[in-house]
Amino acid sequence: MTDLNDAFENAQKEIKTLSSKPDDGTLLKLYALYKQGAVGDVQGDKPGFFDFVGAAKYEAWEQLKGTTSEDAQQQYIDLVNKLVG
Repeated sequence: MTDLNDAFENAQKEIKTLSSKPDDGTLLKLYALYKQGAVGDVQGDKPGFFDFVGAAKYEAWEQLKGTTSEDAQQQYIDLVNKLVG
């Protein structure tokens, strides 16, 4: 396992220790960066119109299409570090 993968896993644990929940925009960014870093480009069909949360998550992830897993992992780590302070 690489240092980046270790840091990515540690960031996933650290985000759960926040004393307060981030705003919705930050949560969507975290979700999208996590998915891009862990899975890669968006997969599957976009959720239906009435699945507002699912559609927002899909669209946030879709915006990162083409970003390498390594770049997404580093951006996720950086964002978590900023939030944890």
